[in-house]
Amino acid sequence: MLDNRSIVHMDLDTFFVSCERLLDNRLIGKPVLIGGTSDRGVVASCSYEARKFGVHSAMPMRMAKMLCPEAIVLRGNSGVYTNFSKDVTDVIKESVPVYEKSSIDEFYIDLTGMDKFFGCHKLASELRQRIIKETGLPISFGLSINKTVSKIATGEAKPNNEIRIVSGTEKPFLAPLSVRKIPMVGEVTYKSLCDLGVKRIQTVQEMPMELMHRVLGKNGLSIWKKANGIDNSPVMQYHERKSISTERTFNKDTTDVVKLKGIIIAMAENLAYQLRRGNKLTACIIFKIRYSDFQTYTQQQSIPYSAMDHNIIPVVLDLFKKLYNRRLLVRLIGVKFSHLVEGGHQINLFDDNERYLNLSTAIDKMRERFGDRAVMNAAGMEAKSISRWNPFTGEPPPLLANRRQ
Repeated sequence: MLDNRSIVHMDLDTFFVSCERLLDNRLIGKPVLIGGTSDRGVVASCSYEARKFGVHSAMPMRMAKMLCPEAIVLRGNSGVYTNFSKDVTDVIKESVPVYEKSSIDEFYIDLTGMDKFFGCHKLASELRQRIIKETGLPISFGLSINKTVSKIATGEAKPNNEIRIVSGTEKPFLAPLSVRKIPMVGEVTYKSLCDLGVKRIQTVQEMPMELMHRVLGKNGLSIWKKANGIDNSPVMQYHERKSISTERTFNKDTTDVVKLKGIIIAMAENLAYQLRRGNKLTACIIFKIRYSDFQTYTQQQSIPYSAMDHNIIPVVLDLFKKLYNRRLLVRLIGVKFSHLVEGGHQINLFDDNERYLNLSTAIDKMRERFGDRAVMNAAGMEAKSISRWNPFTGEPPPLLANRRQ
């Protein structure tokens, strides 16, 4: 029975800020902003002290600094945050039967059936205390019969607390809350609902399902179900990746072709290495470019399944050459490999050179031993902020490019 499930949603409070405070306790109690420090930077995380000034994540850093001039601004380090996240994951992994890591600081845990042994709320509460004790990081949770209600409950529990929604009380718990609290209700949908005079979840609960469907389509149907506490989605232990990608927005728009090619080579080289490390091959390469007027173009090319630099890099550069024809300032470039399949490199007797294969194997061994940047193509050496992470471990990607401080 789905209404007998026990689903916990755990969320690390102001995660990046909490990590920085563990490293430097002088930040405790002070307004802290973490994110891109340039004019184009955005806030990735902010402390509760900064939120009192109206600052929130995803806000332009320039605006956040105007709202809270005394805030301490940090660029952040995704490598550090990933390690802290792993520490929390390890504690959860040891303690529960099924968990889903939905982002670097968020987890869903299915404790269904565990009430026969411990009591689900007691187990979740003890797990939360263990995480706080062993990692030093504050964490909140919501417990209910499904993922949606638990996630909303966590939001109400914050900061550093816990809430249990007893089965059958989901609708009264949700009713007085803002519709903005429903997962997947973004700014645009919220505005559409406000135009209808819908601001509280209770109003959605009282509306006929057909009306929501007529006004907002499939999205409206989903919002209506969530507002009524209905969500049958399971806790997913593992997601198979079908693509990997990386992109770079420049602090200053550029037409420096040498610089662009260097970064493109670094991106392609890093993604190809991640393919080999994950024992994957790609059959489709996609290149994306955005100009300073925000016009965005993408082009893709199918290739025989490969994970080798010498097969992939020339294709990426060729796609760049085809797309970069407007001679305008470039704002963003991106590379994506899709149609991924499991499997090691198949040697092509006609095109492959044994020297290339031996070279790749040797380079990969050196990277495994000394780190991703130990050996790289000389043309891509200046691209220091390419995010380097293993996308096939089940871990979500870091939210910030990994930069040395």
